[in-house]
Amino acid sequence: MLTSHFAKMIGEYAAKYGDRNAIRYQRVSSDEWHSYSWNQFSELVDLIAKAFIQLGIKPGDKVGQYSQNMAENLIVDFALYSNRAVMVPIYATSSPQQLEYIVKDSGMKILFVGEQEQYDNALQVVSNCPELLHIVAIDAGVNVVDDHGRSLHFSDLVKSGQSSTKDDVLAKRRDEASLKDTAAIFYTSGTTGNPKGVVLIHEGMLHQVEMHHQRYPSLGVNDVALNFLPFTHVFERMCTYLYLYVGAETAVNLRPQKIQQAVKEIRPTAMCSVPRFWEKVYIGIKEKLDSYSPVMLGVVTWAIATGRKYNIDYRRQERKPSWLLKLRYNIADKLIFSKVKRIVGIERGTFFPTAGAALADNVNEFFQSLGIPILYGYGLTETYATVSSYPYTHWTMGSIGRVIEGLDVRIGEDNEILVKGVTVMQGYYNRPDANADAFTEDGYFRTGDAGFMRGRDLFLTDRIKDLFKTSNGKYIAPQQIETLLTSDPLIEQVAVIGDKRNYVTAIVAPNMEMLRKEAVENGWAFQSDDDLVAHPAVNKFILARIEKMQEHMAHFEVIKKITLIKKGFSIETGELTNTLKLRRAIIQQKYAAAIDAMYQ
Repeated sequence: MLTSHFAKMIGEYAAKYGDRNAIRYQRVSSDEWHSYSWNQFSELVDLIAKAFIQLGIKPGDKVGQYSQNMAENLIVDFALYSNRAVMVPIYATSSPQQLEYIVKDSGMKILFVGEQEQYDNALQVVSNCPELLHIVAIDAGVNVVDDHGRSLHFSDLVKSGQSSTKDDVLAKRRDEASLKDTAAIFYTSGTTGNPKGVVLIHEGMLHQVEMHHQRYPSLGVNDVALNFLPFTHVFERMCTYLYLYVGAETAVNLRPQKIQQAVKEIRPTAMCSVPRFWEKVYIGIKEKLDSYSPVMLGVVTWAIATGRKYNIDYRRQERKPSWLLKLRYNIADKLIFSKVKRIVGIERGTFFPTAGAALADNVNEFFQSLGIPILYGYGLTETYATVSSYPYTHWTMGSIGRVIEGLDVRIGEDNEILVKGVTVMQGYYNRPDANADAFTEDGYFRTGDAGFMRGRDLFLTDRIKDLFKTSNGKYIAPQQIETLLTSDPLIEQVAVIGDKRNYVTAIVAPNMEMLRKEAVENGWAFQSDDDLVAHPAVNKFILARIEKMQEHMAHFEVIKKITLIKKGFSIETGELTNTLKLRRAIIQQKYAAAIDAMYQ
């Protein structure tokens, strides 16, 4: 291992890398990028760690982070680990009610907030949370109230650390840091009920990053990584720890809505993401291709076929391509692939792990053919992110990757994927009832996902609790259908319906901009988006596209009717979790009348 414990890592790396850039970041007040060297990073970690001691933080105490992605999140993480304290991340989009639940359930002592909105929400709940001693605003522009020292700015902690004499206490805590210490409690977003706190320890975190270091040894000090997902998502947090672990520079993207701009500015070599990012890039490229002349389209088709043969048939299998195939690929890369990559901003990319939802095979194959190294994988918060992922070579199309080293996976009843090992959570915080249901008698964690294995390659079929049975007794896997349909550029989101019904239907959120263009070209009269989604011809047109995509499926899986909605599902309306999974019960409740109408 490159370090023995996260409590010591940043100081060790500062001694090794000195003034090399460790973190690139943006301030709330501007889009300009700034940097912290390893020395500066280490110094700030020490200052905040000593400030925690001044504030009375002891080993095992919980400290929350309720903010957008900021460099300070990482500083706070390693300052907490240096004190053997526990980090509790909270989505910046969480409501005051969600915030209050997590603050009270975890018993946190300090809450860091990002900007004014998060601070104002924190003020709404603080009176109901007697254990919460301080609120610390990261953004210097946050207007804090005069509450006798309960509210502080991040800069106040820096000053406290500078005047602290607690160096000996900090050194002692670092020396006593154990791999069995609790590192973090990640609260699952949950599709139903209150979130559950997933308890992760240092041993699992360190093992996870080391196993990835072994699987992807080329990732290192010369890489520049960009954050894509919120740090509250365990996938992004663990990816970032991996970047730091191998000495890479990490660029912290502050605004999720500006990720495309950030990609073009940073030109990352590494970036974890969700399949929807690649699906949107794929759709954008396909739209561009539609405008090409037949001759140019023929060139592109030839290039992609060449790329597929070179990257999937040969390089994936570590077979040596012929000189002619290599020449053809170099021409295809120069004419097509390199230009596509530059437009997106990923021409330097070598490490693109992708997980969190299903990735359609055709989308995956397309980008692999272009030489874009998508490393598709699968995992959960309860498994410290990764259960399986594509290696650089010898990955299997259609799988969700090879099981990570040190993890034991087996297939249980109802084809449920069961996992056991160092990178499985300790349990749910304050939830002995949930823990009893979460594990088998011999200690395997129940993922709730159905799948199968071939060797060490894992294949996912669907989320068990999402599976439903029609009134005719046929099982339907809705996620498979939804993943297929959203590969159509005209379809943004789909919720498949049919539990205990006699046929399958769907709520469909189309790409409204594309749909308006289709309406004009086809002469469908409309005055508003409401008119458009209610237009019989539009319904018939989209249903025909769906039927075409489903023609290879069993007849009982084919969607018979659809309801179009002008505005897609969102976190704000409660239809999506913070990790963008469908809350099916809420969707069915909200659209109950429309669903019933499809079965009249």
